[in-house]
Amino acid sequence: MAKRQRAQLTERRKLEEVRKKYAEEANKRLRPEGAAQFLPLSESNEDRLHALLDDPWADHAALNARRSPFRNNEVVRFFVLGADFGGLVYAVRLVESVVASAEEICIVDAAGGFGGTWYWHCYPGLHCDLESYFPKQKYAPAAEIRGHAERIVRKWRLEDQTLFRSDVQHVEWDDVEELWIVYFVERRGPGLYPVNHRIKAQYVYLAAGVLTKPQIPKIPGLLSYKGDIFHTSRFDYEVTGGSQDDQTLSELRDKRVAIGGTVATVVGAIPTLAKYAKELYVVQRMPAYVKPRNQQITHAEEVKHNVANMKGWRSPWQVNLVNDGWTDMPAYSAVMGSPAHGIVDPSPEDEERRATWFHALDLPHMEAVRTRVGDIVKDPATAEKLKPWYPSWCKRPTFSDEYLQVFNEPHVHLVDTDGQGPSHATEQGLVVVGKEYQVDVLIFSTGYAVAGGRNGGSPAGRVGIEVRGRNGLSMNEKWRKNGAATLHGYATNGFPNLFSGTSQATITGNNVFMLSLIARHVTYWITEAEKCVSAGRRAIVEVTQEAEEKHSEEIVERAPFFSSLAGCTPGYFNGHGQATSQNPAENKKQARGLVWAEGTVSFLEYIGKWRAAGKLGGLEIRSRPRANARLPSKL
Repeated sequence: MAKRQRAQLTERRKLEEVRKKYAEEANKRLRPEGAAQFLPLSESNEDRLHALLDDPWADHAALNARRSPFRNNEVVRFFVLGADFGGLVYAVRLVESVVASAEEICIVDAAGGFGGTWYWHCYPGLHCDLESYFPKQKYAPAAEIRGHAERIVRKWRLEDQTLFRSDVQHVEWDDVEELWIVYFVERRGPGLYPVNHRIKAQYVYLAAGVLTKPQIPKIPGLLSYKGDIFHTSRFDYEVTGGSQDDQTLSELRDKRVAIGGTVATVVGAIPTLAKYAKELYVVQRMPAYVKPRNQQITHAEEVKHNVANMKGWRSPWQVNLVNDGWTDMPAYSAVMGSPAHGIVDPSPEDEERRATWFHALDLPHMEAVRTRVGDIVKDPATAEKLKPWYPSWCKRPTFSDEYLQVFNEPHVHLVDTDGQGPSHATEQGLVVVGKEYQVDVLIFSTGYAVAGGRNGGSPAGRVGIEVRGRNGLSMNEKWRKNGAATLHGYATNGFPNLFSGTSQATITGNNVFMLSLIARHVTYWITEAEKCVSAGRRAIVEVTQEAEEKHSEEIVERAPFFSSLAGCTPGYFNGHGQATSQNPAENKKQARGLVWAEGTVSFLEYIGKWRAAGKLGGLEIRSRPRANARLPSKL
């Protein structure tokens, strides 16, 4: 017994030491300005920085020659903002459920093609980080994923229903006609004037995801830098040479390259950059959390035998997240949610008990991750700087069989900023901890601005547009004043026939599963609502105030489960540290915007019971004469 007690005491002390180290690493990276330390490129007044958003992939001549999917002032039944997988799966579910034909759907996207994130991201080494739908490899490369999006479009005849290069600016509810009016601008390419559009829609779906607003750190003197600059969301093969299909970056052979940021993009891009750059400097503020990918070829016979012989064959695998690198992360439920603790006690004592439980569960996993770094990286000092000293739930994991190995190459240099970032830029490079690093190319891999702060984290703010509902109510203002308020995360009172996600719903590591869940549930609402109205009339579906408050109370009641996020290193999950500095009133408001804390399976059961009741509880359904869809409006 004494031996066992000594072992337990040793483990407790070790855990305390690790948690102390975690806190030290998090605190040194905290900044009082939080997310304001970054500049969304769309908000820059400098032409050089704003130009980093230009679409390098759009074929303007071909797009200008296409027939427009609608006429100005036309009334459409379904308007979808986003030609990403979220928008596509929603459109497919509408057609599949027979509530709409493809011709009744209008899709608009800022990109020049389909795929959303998988359109914009064409940087070398890009792969999905989850096992994919019958791909050539276990983790599918970006080009294959984008190709799959295009196959979906062809199969469901959505290509002619989509307008690209278009920025939605304003969506407002017409209280008289009870239709949505959508204002957007179509960019036509260099030297051509943009075209302003205005259409009306019965239903609006905000499908655009969170990875829509590339950002860079606010580095003093950046505009004085004379070399090439680009963001990985618009990877500039004109500078590097090669293309997404031919990743021979021949133009870098005699160049010194710096890449800032150590998010998933860097983990994917650095191995290829290192093959061609004369010198490569990896500017790190925080180490990436890197696990082995164990990439492998997908064998058709294995898929046919084990998977494709079942109807609805993906569902069982999706619920269990398959046997990939996510499966052995038991403590990641700290951010995804779990039913294991039920509705938790919000007291400080219980928060500490729960945090200790999560850290103890997580420690063997993260110790193995850090040990792997030391086993691969030969230089002890470099290896130590590459070790992630934070819990697994603080960052989305990355997967690579090449990233860590690159730091054994003599021309690859880790520039560790000790959590502070570069102090300033010069004409020739960056200054970090008093030392200037002269480079020819500067690549930013510094992520995206996310909703919050000025827009309250609303679905409209997430995609960067203004949405006004009944009586001119601003969605941003509603969120900013009281916090999130929805039914199941997908619709809010005052904004009839408008749907989005995913505040107050559920999240998983598998984003497509989440997008499919939203699409299926919203399509169910619409289908059932349309059944309630007579021929020649159209449905108006709106969440009641009582229903959204009841659902919000369910979210807030479970919110204390996520208290462990407050101590994380600054990042997306905790608002770059702002979650640790809110006053109680703001904390309560913030809690309303969280996800279902008992995990995805529990959430599926929750909405499943709602459906099984068969009453469409919390939805008010009215009808009025059908608008002249696909015809110019009289107003």
